[in-house]
Amino acid sequence: MRFQGFRLCLGLLFISINAEFMDDSVETEDFDENSEETDELSSEIKYKTPQPVGEVYFTETFDSGRLAGWVLSKAKKDDTDAEISIYDGRWEIEELRENRVPGDRGLVLKSRAKHHAISAVLAKPFVFADKPLVVQYEVNFQDGIDCGGAYIKLLADTDGLNLENFYDKTSYTIMFGPDKCGEDYKLHFIFRHKHPKTGVFEEKHAKPPDVDLKRFFTDRKTHLYTLVMNPDDTFEVLIDQIVVNKGSLLEDVVPPINPPKEIEDPSDKKPDDWDERAKIPDASAVKPEDWDESEPAQIEDSSAVKPDGWLDNEPKFIPDPHAEKPLDWNEDMDGEWEAPHISNPACRIGCGEWSPPMIDNPKYKGVWRPPMIDNPNYQGVWSPRKIPNPDYFEDNHPFLLTSFRALGLELWSMTSDIYFDNFIICSEKEVADRWAADGWGVKILIENANEPGIFKQLMSATEQRPWLWFIYLLTAALPIALISSFCWPRKVKKKYEDVAFKKLDICKPQTKGALEQEVKEEKAALEKPVDLEEEKKQSDGEIVEKEEEGEPEEKSEEEIEIIEGQEEGNKSNKSGSEDEMKEADESTGSGDGPIKSVRKRRVRKE
Repeated sequence: MRFQGFRLCLGLLFISINAEFMDDSVETEDFDENSEETDELSSEIKYKTPQPVGEVYFTETFDSGRLAGWVLSKAKKDDTDAEISIYDGRWEIEELRENRVPGDRGLVLKSRAKHHAISAVLAKPFVFADKPLVVQYEVNFQDGIDCGGAYIKLLADTDGLNLENFYDKTSYTIMFGPDKCGEDYKLHFIFRHKHPKTGVFEEKHAKPPDVDLKRFFTDRKTHLYTLVMNPDDTFEVLIDQIVVNKGSLLEDVVPPINPPKEIEDPSDKKPDDWDERAKIPDASAVKPEDWDESEPAQIEDSSAVKPDGWLDNEPKFIPDPHAEKPLDWNEDMDGEWEAPHISNPACRIGCGEWSPPMIDNPKYKGVWRPPMIDNPNYQGVWSPRKIPNPDYFEDNHPFLLTSFRALGLELWSMTSDIYFDNFIICSEKEVADRWAADGWGVKILIENANEPGIFKQLMSATEQRPWLWFIYLLTAALPIALISSFCWPRKVKKKYEDVAFKKLDICKPQTKGALEQEVKEEKAALEKPVDLEEEKKQSDGEIVEKEEEGEPEEKSEEEIEIIEGQEEGNKSNKSGSEDEMKEADESTGSGDGPIKSVRKRRVRKE
């Protein structure tokens, strides 16, 4: 039980810590004032700009400090007021504010409540054929996020693509990345699929990830977002190289790739006499004669009495007598000054005109309506008939999307300082992993080194959740109690043990040789001038002292049984050796007196 309690203690501590720091509503404080060891680690890490290994379509680290190859949009949004339709949001190349890596820079969205648009051309267009598509980049919401996105668009390879005119309606093939507004946290994976018959593009949204995304928006750390699309029409979405969503392009997108074979006939109309009413009023029902519809739902309580002390003529609010007109009050501009009103202190019971409270009217029945019965003419809910879908098609290979040749960020955000870094588009996951190890992996080393200690985390957690103190105290007290009970067991009252006598030993018969030896010892004792009475008193005194030291005054049942056993043993010994005792008496030849006293002393010793 002690070990089970100890495990329970550890479990409580783990649950409290885990529940606190996995709860995304708690933001970790800024712990820049960490120990010198973490600062030394940051200076010891030698950052080197990642270099792609293998075939790539696009890479960007921003470490040069220049936006070479990037184009700022000069377009305007449609259907928007002219003042806010311009893409005038500012972009900068900066290092991270926290957990910075010396020499590592990124692209930072700097403006609040403005539209931002920037794009760059790929080294070569990506054509969907027999190679996977891997898209990867880093995001850090340095100030958290109120409402805004950090997603990217892969712009379709069309003849009319002009990066200076990049705006929200520019044709794209894939949109991927985090987005948040209100309490809705999303990780978009949207692709535009072309209808083979109509030629119309339709957005297909992947099912949402089955994980809580909140902490990726609130912890102010750099996170790695990866999209993998395979030629077998499967996809994977990863955050920090952990799969958070995966599925099939055919089965796990909304709306589905392939339309239904049948659709509702748009020319079909519901007949005028079609009855969809499942219940109808009972036409044969009659309102009862005593049904009074004039009674109100509530009436005044006639048994209520105005409380004593109610002040009918006192106002509920009065001007504050202690208020003073501000020194800068200008009656010409601000009007006549009036003191603010406060509750009338005289209205402890009540003020103003008293009226009895309202109660439910027991006579109220309301407007009478006939009961509802099953409709005998009910025909069910009408729906138009089905016809073959003229636009039906079956695309069994939706991976073959429109090729793209540019990457763009078209964003609006209520929060500034969103950090982007280390974009890569390639066809091999191993190439992207190596790229992430050289860039994002270094950031993670710095972040982990600058993490606050467990004690600071526990103290920080109690600021927003004071009840954690109870968990901490319980966790600390339980092991102490268990250790104390284990090392210092309760004292048990020691039972008196039979040391001097045992029944079997007492009842054991004595041999003739033993009796003769005792007689010789008694003779030797008689020859010495010893006061037998004093020796007897001393012996009795020693026994009394022993009883006072080690035995209670009242004899226990076990002790009484031992004494009774002694008496029975003495009788047995006496009767079992009667002949030997007679011979001993005759051999002494000195009468019965001394021998009897010696025998009494021997029995007393036993």
